[in-house]
Amino acid sequence: MSNVRRVYVEKKPAFAVKAKELQAEIKGYLGIKTVTGVRVLIRYDIENISEDTYKKALVTVFSVPPVDDIYEESFDAKGAASFSVEYLPGQFDQRADSAEQCVKLLNETEEPVIRSATTYIIEGEVSEEQLEAIKKHCINPVDSREADAEKPATLVQEFEDPADVIIFENMPEREDFIDMPQAELKELYEISHMENCYDINGRLLPNKRQILKEVEEDVVCN
Repeated sequence: MSNVRRVYVEKKPAFAVKAKELQAEIKGYLGIKTVTGVRVLIRYDIENISEDTYKKALVTVFSVPPVDDIYEESFDAKGAASFSVEYLPGQFDQRADSAEQCVKLLNETEEPVIRSATTYIIEGEVSEEQLEAIKKHCINPVDSREADAEKPATLVQEFEDPADVIIFENMPEREDFIDMPQAELKELYEISHMENCYDINGRLLPNKRQILKEVEEDVVCN
């Protein structure tokens, strides 16, 4: 059983500015006139928090009761299409980080782990193609991705230790690689054990054998 709690926070209709703006963009920019309403909810997944601190945080950290509606674990989308967007791994999640810091102020002995995402509810008749267009409009692939709707078993992330950085031995001590003659550059490949290289057009050269075949091309290695 998951120890992760899930909370959705939505602005009350009178304060739902972002939802109204997105609906206008969908109709105006994307030309999808069949959308009758848009809801935007902030999703928090929370772990390592006591019941008492959680109850306090619901109405002090995660929401502002006069302007927000809050739903624990799930909410009624009323059959409308929905999707969630989260930051890519490694991207700084300012909302989640701020929530963690604020929860610690409620109880400094706890070390909460929080992840956030934005959930969009698209009401009205929307085809699969139109929904994909809306997702593309809402998701910046540079820093975000579509989030899994399933609640994770844990928010604690474990990463393998990276391999040691390769130290090349017997490397010539020179810095003018860009002006290095072809013969010397080929010799450098031989002694450096470089495997992944690219030519000037960005084509991947998988191994040294293929590199040596490219005798007429200047190549640059990672």
